[in-house]
Amino acid sequence: MPPLPLSIFLIVKDEADRIGATLDAVAGLAAEVVVVDSGSTDGTRAIAEAKGARVVHHDFAGYGPQKRFAEEQCSHPWLLNLDADEVVPAEMVAHIRALFAAGEPDKDAYTTRIAEVFPGEEDVHPLAYALAPVRLYRRDKGRYSASIVHDRVDLAPGARVGALHGTIRHRSVRSLGDQIAKLNAYSDRQADDLEARGATIPTWRVFVEFPAAFLKAYVVRRHAVRGVYGFLTAMNYAIARHLRIAKHIERRRLAGRRDEARPDG
Repeated sequence: MPPLPLSIFLIVKDEADRIGATLDAVAGLAAEVVVVDSGSTDGTRAIAEAKGARVVHHDFAGYGPQKRFAEEQCSHPWLLNLDADEVVPAEMVAHIRALFAAGEPDKDAYTTRIAEVFPGEEDVHPLAYALAPVRLYRRDKGRYSASIVHDRVDLAPGARVGALHGTIRHRSVRSLGDQIAKLNAYSDRQADDLEARGATIPTWRVFVEFPAAFLKAYVVRRHAVRGVYGFLTAMNYAIARHLRIAKHIERRRLAGRRDEARPDG
């Protein structure tokens, strides 16, 4: 089947162990695949190029700005964004093809169901919690937020939104240690974002953030159905949410001391 008038784009760094499966799942679907790499040293770029992607280097400046840069590298009116650790199922590929079969899809944007597949799991757990962000959209009807931490498409007023069939397999956790390192780095960016926006989170939150976040992950997001590994990943999520608050409060504390030490004009 011929490729669709569609650009698929990814932002990546050091994803040699995962990007191959991601690109294989959408091989032949789009007329263009753009990979924006922020300095991989593990062969990610070579793998992407070997699978037909056009690879562009761009230093990472936050999730929103990086995805906006990637949007600008695309040449088609319809865009599909994927992460390098996400595998699109055949059902979703078929639905996307069906949407374009008669020309233009009848909506301006489409949500995609995304669920985690943890190490040791072969497929999505039947009771797994799933997110449903917009990932397929017309570039004149939506654009990624400029936020350095919020990974979302901001749609134009009145944009018509549909939903794609199937569930993307999200293999974001390589290991518990790798997850902690990634979440720790992300909490730094969250603290940067709060500081840049002049936002203030009250100090009392530090005492409740960990247990509240654990319950959110373990109960609301149903990590409880994933056994011991679900408990461990819920703990990691809670630690990350705690670090976000802790780093924010520490920065306020140190900034206050610097203000006190500064001589009067």
